[in-house]
Formats: sequence, structure tokens, C-alpha cells
Amino acid sequence: MKIAVDAMGGDNAPKEIIEGAFKALEEFKDLEIQLFGHQEKMQEFLKDHDRLTVFHCEEIIEAEDDPVRSVRRKKDASMVRMAQAVKDGTADACVSAGNTGGLMSAGLFIVGRIEGVDRPALAPTLPTIDGKGFVMLDMGANAEARPEHLVQYAIMGSIYAEKVRGIQNPTVGLLNIGTEEKKGNDLTKAAFPLLKEAPINFVGNVESRDLLNGVADVVVTDGFTGNMVLKTIEGTAMNVFAMIKDVFMSSMKTKLAAALVKEDIRGLKGMLDYSEYGGAGLFGLKAPVIKAHGSSNSTAFFNAIRQTRTMIEFDVTGTIYNTLKKEQSE
Repeated sequence: MKIAVDAMGGDNAPKEIIEGAFKALEEFKDLEIQLFGHQEKMQEFLKDHDRLTVFHCEEIIEAEDDPVRSVRRKKDASMVRMAQAVKDGTADACVSAGNTGGLMSAGLFIVGRIEGVDRPALAPTLPTIDGKGFVMLDMGANAEARPEHLVQYAIMGSIYAEKVRGIQNPTVGLLNIGTEEKKGNDLTKAAFPLLKEAPINFVGNVESRDLLNGVADVVVTDGFTGNMVLKTIEGTAMNVFAMIKDVFMSSMKTKLAAALVKEDIRGLKGMLDYSEYGGAGLFGLKAPVIKAHGSSNSTAFFNAIRQTRTMIEFDVTGTIYNTLKKEQSE
């Protein structure tokens, strides 16, 4: 299995990206990694490995760059070269912690969509209280969606949950303001009956307050709503832990208590960190394209590579294509 990696993407590139890649090479003996990045900036973190190939790139797609324009103009950018390797067939999949919009543009314009997929969807695995996690899509690849798009998201998410996350007959919920079938806006009302007929284990409408309780293994919504939910969960977790820290640092008594529960708090924080589940998949493309968290350390990036390898191993892309083709022919 050959995975192309953008070594220059993310807050901690290239050091943490390269260290995560080496962890993956040690863990998976059937894996080959292609690193794309600026040779001089990567050099101090590199070491010889018979399953690692390094490709020098002069350009980088920065966080502030316009996604579409930068992908079209920066032909020698590490992210663009990485996606091109997938298109050319020299790599089976690619991973980047860089500019999300840039990666979506590279995936769409270079890797390309699966035939029959109207719009690819961004799908991270988010945490639940029991540690199982759930897949949610779309989280921002498309601000708007039609009912048939939500059906495609549900099918793609269900296949991923089963093939990669190992969940048999995963449940699929439609994010809504209430659980009743007639609740919601025009989009959710029109999508509900279509989801009931789709080849998935649809459990109906689910509310945002129940997401972290594991109300469904896969949750679908439009990208505008999904992105706000993602940032609300992330922001709430960050602020809750900041408040807990303030409480523990308020007096000598609480500081002593903090010393006793330090490891437990660290473990709780890890449970709510969605980067521990890997990256966010861009579902609906011709090959796996994974967006690792922008602040990924080596462990988080290793998890993103592990996730990508599993998608290749279980041919998630092929299964999505065949399932959608069958669905659309019926």
C-alpha cells in the first residue's frame, strides 16, 4: 500500500508529520510512504528507510491561501503534488494536515469524484462518552445540500463505519431539531422518507444534544450545520477544560486535589479529542483523501495514516461506488 503525505501541511509541520510517518512505517510492514515537501526544511527530521521516498517541492499551500486559486496556480506545492501522485496511480491514497479548503479543492479537481457522487463530504469521527465515537458528515465540504445528497452521505458514512470502524450494521441518524418525523426544515423533511428507503440502518431524526451520547453511529446533515456543530463541540470541550483548570488552580487545597486526579483529567481530555480517532475523510472521491487535524502531533498524524491504510485495505472507495451505482439503477 502506497500513501502520499503532505509533509508541509499543519501547525507542526514538517517535524510531527514526518515522525508520524515513521511511526506508521514501523507499525505497518506492508506500507510505503511518499513524503512531499521542501527538502531543506525536512532534512533534519529525515532518516533512511527502504519504504520511504522523498519528493522535493518548492511551494507550500499556506493556511491563508485561497483554496481553489492556490491549487490551480501552485503546481509544485506539496499538497498538489501529493494529490497528483494519487491521480497518476503512483499512490493509493493521500493525507494532509494542511489547508482544509485547499485539500478539498485538490481532492475534487485532481483526484476527482466517484461517478455518481454529486458532492463529496467531509467526515470526521467525533467522540462519544463511551469512547466509541460516531461519524458525522458533511462537516463543511458543501455549505448547502439537497435531500439526495444527504442520502449519499448516509450511504458513504455507513460503509465507512462498517469497513473502517468495524461496526456491524451501523445506525444512521438525520440531524434535526426534534425526533419526530415531521420536524425540521424543507431539507430534513424531504430527506427523511428517502433515508427510510436507502440501503442503510436508518434510525430516524436525532438531536444535537444526544450526539455525544452515541445516539447513532453515523449522523448526516448539510455542511453549514455540520461545521457549526463541529466547532461548537470543539469549543465547548476547550472551554470546559479551561474552567476545570481555573478551579483546580484557585487554592492550595484544589491544587493538591489536581495533583491526585491529573492523569484522570488527561484521560478525559483525550476522550474528547477527535484527532485521536484519525483524520476527516473526504468521502466520494476516487481514492481515499484524509484531512488530519491542523494541530496534529505525531500520534494524531499516525492515526490518520492508520485510518487511510484501513480504507485502502477494505476498498472503501470501491464499495461506495458499487453501492451507489446499484442504488441509482434501482
